[in-house]
Amino acid sequence: MCGIVGYIGKKQAYPILIKGLKRLEYRGYDSAGVALLTDDNELKIYKTKGKVADLEAYSADKDISGTVGIAHTRWATHGEPNSTNAHPHISASGNLAIIHNGIIENYAVLKKQLCEYGVEFKSNTDTEVLVQLIDHIRVTHNVDLLTSVRLALRSVIGAYAIAILDKTDPNQIIAARKSSPLVVGIGDDEFFIGSDASPIIEYTNKVIYLDDGDIAVIRRDQEVKIVDFDNEENFRDIKEVELNLAQIEKDGFPHFMLKEIFEQPSCLKDCMRGRVNAETNKILLSAVIDHRDALINPRRIIIVACGTSWHAGLIGKQLIESFCKIPVEVEYASEFRYSNPVINNQDIVIAISQSGETADTLAAVELAKSKGAFIYGICNAIGSSIPRTTDTGSYIHVGPEIGVASTKAFTGQVTVLTMLALTLAEARGTIKHHEYTKIVKELMAIPDKMEELLKVNDKIKEISKVFTYAHNFLYLGRGYNYPVALEGALKLKEISYIHAEGYPAAEMKHGPIALIDEEMPVVVIATKNALYEKVVNNIQEIKARNARVLAIVSKDDEVVSKMADAYVELPETVECLEPMLATIPLQLIAYHVAVCKGKDVDRPRNLAKSVTVE
Repeated sequence: MCGIVGYIGKKQAYPILIKGLKRLEYRGYDSAGVALLTDDNELKIYKTKGKVADLEAYSADKDISGTVGIAHTRWATHGEPNSTNAHPHISASGNLAIIHNGIIENYAVLKKQLCEYGVEFKSNTDTEVLVQLIDHIRVTHNVDLLTSVRLALRSVIGAYAIAILDKTDPNQIIAARKSSPLVVGIGDDEFFIGSDASPIIEYTNKVIYLDDGDIAVIRRDQEVKIVDFDNEENFRDIKEVELNLAQIEKDGFPHFMLKEIFEQPSCLKDCMRGRVNAETNKILLSAVIDHRDALINPRRIIIVACGTSWHAGLIGKQLIESFCKIPVEVEYASEFRYSNPVINNQDIVIAISQSGETADTLAAVELAKSKGAFIYGICNAIGSSIPRTTDTGSYIHVGPEIGVASTKAFTGQVTVLTMLALTLAEARGTIKHHEYTKIVKELMAIPDKMEELLKVNDKIKEISKVFTYAHNFLYLGRGYNYPVALEGALKLKEISYIHAEGYPAAEMKHGPIALIDEEMPVVVIATKNALYEKVVNNIQEIKARNARVLAIVSKDDEVVSKMADAYVELPETVECLEPMLATIPLQLIAYHVAVCKGKDVDRPRNLAKSVTVE
């Protein structure tokens, strides 16, 4: 959600800022802007509704000189998407420019106070309130920029990552964060700012991750200074980012989403590397080794997550309850944090988030931690807020996910949950050795089976053309594949804008069957497991109402494949691992339907990659 880029050094800032904004387009946005302190020491603001390419076109005949600047892609919260509400925003004095991710919850109160002092506002945003507040404090109290920022942020309620330029001091950028990610890149006599490492990695792999309450003073030819609201200095380690440019390029694919679907076999090998031993058929998770006593005998486990991560959590619940015999609850993080949950120090809370910055999930973690629960994080982004807040956890190690619709992060999360469930079950003695060994062997074989399954891409591309007419879809699954149905429906909604619902197949008769007719395609996951015959009955009921059925079936299926209008075969595996395979064709269906409809697959409307505000 939104994107921040900043640069101060010896190079021209504008090309670096524009390239950085393009690297952040995956986060979702509706307008873009840049602020530069030009070679003539003028503060220039260029911003426009639309894409970064529109900003480039708008700035083409403008003065874009200067070696210091900040830039932003905005995802509208307060105020409609237009060039006035786009960032950066400038102060009444004309000296300060600010960019901001997050939400200032008490902006209306602050704005009213500033209006009483005669401050005039040009936009409808909460962000302009912040820059006017900082400027007002600076002018009224005759203090420097750092002091005015510290004092202003004491009055702010909400979430923010900000970067500020000062026309009167062209050798400085000030940045700060609370509940919204921000990193500072350390180069050779130059510094960078980013919402994440993607706009920085081309220039340096050395970064400082700011913590909540940090204010960074970034000056030419000086080390970065980080202070808190009381001006007490905080020392933050410089980290090396494990990221390369190839990971954030399309590499010949038409879209990042398709690239990331095809990356899943190699990503899951990376996820398992060093954790699954092929010689001993044993899983070793350092988190379980280091925190064995805290993990193996909880009263219960609560999984908190949002969106796709919540679907992964539903699969994790079945895995943990089946193998470990521990009761598991799966909660939407947004509901959990406001439901006055009963938690104590005998509970484990597993927080799942691709970005590690999901606002509701982070707040749920902080709530659970305050009540004494042991917190286990499952994230992708190294150094993000949730891994730094939790007691322990596991990274999924699938590399950066640029497409807004999550694909490889989902299968990575399910892989980690599978490894965690098996590891805890072995430690608790709740799984038979032969069953454990069989599943571990099958888990190691999943990447190769994914490779085999991806060969159906061309077939699915053709199948998808038939379904672009639809306005509604129904996705059905049972057992481990019910969450896959939910995930498949979500993918279709996200990128094709077709309404879709995921349902347990047996619940079809309790409402959704009233909607089924020849205009509603039904996707059914009908693999040969313990519930196969019951799903076959569901398909017969669907066909009796003239609906078109697209079935996901086991290899060499001779029943459902003959009933369905189209089908995709899955390689054989154990039932608990089917979700990792069954989700592949559903991702491809959503992708190809969206492409056929001419949609922006990587940047669907109204969506952000990382939801860092409520």
